[in-house]
Amino acid sequence: MNSIIVIPARMAASRLPGKPMADIHGRPMVAWVVALARAANSGPVLVAAGEPEIEAAARVAGAEAVLTDPALPSGSDRVFAALQAFDPDRRYDIAVNLQGDMPTMAPADIARAVAALRAGADIATLVSPSSNAADRDNPNIVKAIRAADGRCLAFTRAPAPWGEGPIERHVGIYVYRREALARFVATPPSPLEVREKLEQMRALEMGMTITADAIADFPKGVDSPADLDAARAELGKMP
Repeated sequence: MNSIIVIPARMAASRLPGKPMADIHGRPMVAWVVALARAANSGPVLVAAGEPEIEAAARVAGAEAVLTDPALPSGSDRVFAALQAFDPDRRYDIAVNLQGDMPTMAPADIARAVAALRAGADIATLVSPSSNAADRDNPNIVKAIRAADGRCLAFTRAPAPWGEGPIERHVGIYVYRREALARFVATPPSPLEVREKLEQMRALEMGMTITADAIADFPKGVDSPADLDAARAELGKMP
């Protein structure tokens, strides 16, 4: 496998506009994400930038960057567009979709997601267990339901699965085989995707196989001013 990490980032966001350029201890958020992606040692780092200022910041941080149409409907679409523009010769057959609003993710967990792409699987991702009732009931925390072999059977915002035991929170990183990503973005949103507002349900409805590995930490994305404050506090503890 020859992998590349692609970070989709655009300025438009309903709850926190301009968040890729939000300052965190003197650096824009996108620069923090580039740094942890480079530290993962899982291939070159490419930013799918929706605007020129993000492209410039990504290059200063040491990443490659491609301008993509900010009107593209999803991060996966932006990843695919950037990959096609950057790598028309198809040197990279594995694309890691690392969201641009996850500056607290551990580099080792990115590498672990790549390793989770097992033979026969189309997509890999990560989950993090929790026994917290508030997490179970929070619709903003997506729950993954996995078989014993790590295959993902479903994703939902509802409290699931039923019964005693921890839930598994979905961590928003995807590792795609390139041909699977091409098929995914060429397919319109599916009924369960629209209902749950979870694009990974499209892949399952298409019959794709998603595998997941479990990690201890739960790196929360930055979706609000409160999330940004929390990320600043956590990253401020770093040496």
